Amino acid sequence: MILEFIRYILLGIGLFIVSTFWMIVSLIQPAHPRWAHYAANSIGILGKIILNIELEVENWDQLKNTRGHVIISNHQSNFDIFYVGYVIPKLCVGVGKKDILYFPFFGQMFWLTGNFFIERAKKSKAWSVMDKVAKKVAAGTSVWIMPEGTRSKDRGLLPFKKGAFVVALKAQVPVTCVVVSDIRSNFNIRKWKSGRMKIKVLPPIETKDQTMDDLLTLKDHCQELFSNELKDMSKKDDKNRSKR
Repeated sequence: MILEFIRYILLGIGLFIVSTFWMIVSLIQPAHPRWAHYAANSIGILGKIILNIELEVENWDQLKNTRGHVIISNHQSNFDIFYVGYVIPKLCVGVGKKDILYFPFFGQMFWLTGNFFIERAKKSKAWSVMDKVAKKVAAGTSVWIMPEGTRSKDRGLLPFKKGAFVVALKAQVPVTCVVVSDIRSNFNIRKWKSGRMKIKVLPPIETKDQTMDDLLTLKDHCQELFSNELKDMSKKDDKNRSKR
């Protein structure tokens, strides 16, 4: 309990320092996508050190070559930023709920570093934002989206929403799937070594010459890929634990 408390305090202080620093730096050129990468990586390094977490990234080089891609990953908890942030490539922005804007320092930094906010309750505004994201991606900036739309919170992989795939089809760019192992069995903040998270980058899925008629097929295909990979990861984790 004491270790957990100390880590929460350190993460809070660290987030304040990192957010303030990149908020000030990004004022040089507000909303330029280069800042999102540096800010996210800083938070990832912060989390890796404070949480003492080991990251195993498969096909990382493939992720580094994703200019103008729609990158999607599963969303499990508030801790996601502390390992996903570590691998976010250059010139890649994110899409988050507008509520993030009101999170002191982090929310303002998220905005100033070129990321997008979306109000899912207001569909017309949400689709307007996705149109802007599609134009940004078509121009060569990648975007990182968590298509479940909310944290799964131990409920397993949630159904994917359409937004990420609409962006990919409108921009005619590939979708790169980044699968993160199950946090329930691989992470425990109360342990000195809090865990070993695996991140697997799958081969990009081309969308060139596809239309909105292919939207559901693309979405369901990606959902199936995530589901299968998570099952494989879980089996390997169970096998490794049984050998200990």
